[in-house]
Amino acid sequence: MSDQLKFIVERLNKEPFKKNYNLITFDSLEPVQLLQVLNDVLAEIDPKNSVDIREEMPDQTVKRMLSVLGILKYKPPGDMSTFRQGLVVGSKPVIHPVLYWLLQKINELKKRAYLARYLVKLEVPAEFLQDDIVSETNKQYEELMDNFKILHKECEQLKSSGFSTSEIRRDISAMEEEKDQLMKRVERLKKRVETVQNHQRMLEIARQLRVEKEREEYLAQQKQTLRNQLDSTEMKLQRAQQQLKNMRHAAADAKPEGLMKRLEEEMKFNSYMVSEKLPKELESKKHTLSLLQKVASEPEMDQSDLTELETKIHEVNLEINQLIEKRMRNDPMDDKLSIFRQQAAIIARKKETKAEELQEAKEEISNLEKEIAQKSSQARDIDGSEILRGDEFKRYVSKLRGKSSVFKKKRQELAELGAECGVLQRTEQILKQRHESVQQQLQVIEQKRGISGYSDTQEELERVSALKSEVDEMKGRTLDDMSEMVKKLNSIIANKKSALAPVIQELRPLRQKCQELTQEYDEKKAQYDSCAAGLESNRSKLEQDVRGLHEECSQAESQYHYINLMKKGVEVLLQRAADEMKAYVSPDSQERRKSIREQYTRNISEQENLGKKLREKQKTVRESHAPNMKQVKMWRDLENLMECKKMCFLKQQNQGSIGQVIQEGGEDRLIL
Repeated sequence: MSDQLKFIVERLNKEPFKKNYNLITFDSLEPVQLLQVLNDVLAEIDPKNSVDIREEMPDQTVKRMLSVLGILKYKPPGDMSTFRQGLVVGSKPVIHPVLYWLLQKINELKKRAYLARYLVKLEVPAEFLQDDIVSETNKQYEELMDNFKILHKECEQLKSSGFSTSEIRRDISAMEEEKDQLMKRVERLKKRVETVQNHQRMLEIARQLRVEKEREEYLAQQKQTLRNQLDSTEMKLQRAQQQLKNMRHAAADAKPEGLMKRLEEEMKFNSYMVSEKLPKELESKKHTLSLLQKVASEPEMDQSDLTELETKIHEVNLEINQLIEKRMRNDPMDDKLSIFRQQAAIIARKKETKAEELQEAKEEISNLEKEIAQKSSQARDIDGSEILRGDEFKRYVSKLRGKSSVFKKKRQELAELGAECGVLQRTEQILKQRHESVQQQLQVIEQKRGISGYSDTQEELERVSALKSEVDEMKGRTLDDMSEMVKKLNSIIANKKSALAPVIQELRPLRQKCQELTQEYDEKKAQYDSCAAGLESNRSKLEQDVRGLHEECSQAESQYHYINLMKKGVEVLLQRAADEMKAYVSPDSQERRKSIREQYTRNISEQENLGKKLREKQKTVRESHAPNMKQVKMWRDLENLMECKKMCFLKQQNQGSIGQVIQEGGEDRLIL
């Protein structure tokens, strides 16, 4: 509890509360102040709760807090009525755990409160839904709620995707730099091509070639998409045929006994829910409602009423404990029956928990089926294909792994090329520096010889001649390359067609065989799944039976050991009582002295004698106290007197020794 209080005080002293509490001041808060602190924390989570509770009725405050805690999914540790009563009166044992739970996960609860504004569904009565306008509005409301869920998930995914504005800006700047470089390169290429004859016609031919290539790629992609759609429709058809076959097989193999047994189990479960579980829950809800109505109808309670109620509760608890003790003492048959009552209660609790687990499992299965249908519809809307399952997913994963390995290799090659580029750039800088130094030396030599500018003129002539030869070579090479490219493309297309023809012929029977094998695999897999499900259900049933028998055995063993211990304790007490009676009744005085009664009487008499002696001693001490104190005072006075004489004697002795020293010093001076 102290750790809990420390955590609450630390969090309340930080942002955004800044309460400036310590353990003593927080523990000494009044109930109204403690409720206000709880309301401030709830207001931080949901701003709608930012109110002053002094301006609000207590029942409204408790109702509002309970609704907020219900939305936040807080589960009270005890009874709901006790929890509500504790909230009404501002009880510390009720509010401190709530504060500890809220402050532990405040960010998560803020998100939950924000979502609750839009996702808490309004319950519309069935009679109102019969109206067309109301039902249409309700459908629109549900659709908007579903759209909000989808958009919120997309927003969360975008937040957690890792994209940041700085990275996007860097990418944009890098792309702009790359664009500028490409524009400069295009300009350089245009200047080079303008010197070639018929460059416009060649550019038009190259443009047509590029357009045809793009069209070819588009047609290939369209062909691939059509092939994928065909494969997906074939798989859907096969799956539907397999489902139809399984349904027919199940209908053919179904026996009346199995169907009747399944129906009987469902009927037993439904009858148990209707006759036992649901009436109990309804009765408990009614009881809780009556208690809440009773609490709401009562006037506001003050401190005197609370103390009176606490005293009454204490008295009733004492009476209950007394009655339980009386019942345990007076009704031995009830003790025998209590074991069976406990076992019956345990079995009933087990039955209730299993029913709840079954109901939750059914609800979970229905929710999962709805979610699977929704996900599959979303996947179909996105890419028009089915969700990958089984071997398809494995093949897809293996394909992704291959691509990732290729990507890693390429990235490693890029890193190596980048490192090599850095080395080459550094080498280029060094060579440029050396070239500049050599040029400077050459210019100095030319100035000495009187031929300055000779090397620059020679370099310019060499550069012009190299450019002329490069342009001439480019003119001839461009035409040759284009003609060779056209021939090569035609030959490649013809070779691909001739090479693909036998492969396509071989692929057709293999595809048919693959379809047959997949169909056979699906059949075998369905048989295996049904057999495995049956074995799993039998195994779980046997495990439950074994677990129940183990629990019964452990309970019986604990009861057996407890009874044995009680029996041994009673035997020991009986033996001690028999020994005591034997020693007390025995005619032998020595044996009688060993009895506990004799020992206790002997001890009592000894203590009484000792008490008498001590009282007599006390009496004598009291009588002699006054003269003894007088004598002590006289001795102290005598001691002080002797001390004073001693001091006088020492003082006199010191004065005599000082005079003697002075006298001796005078005699010495006379001698000198």
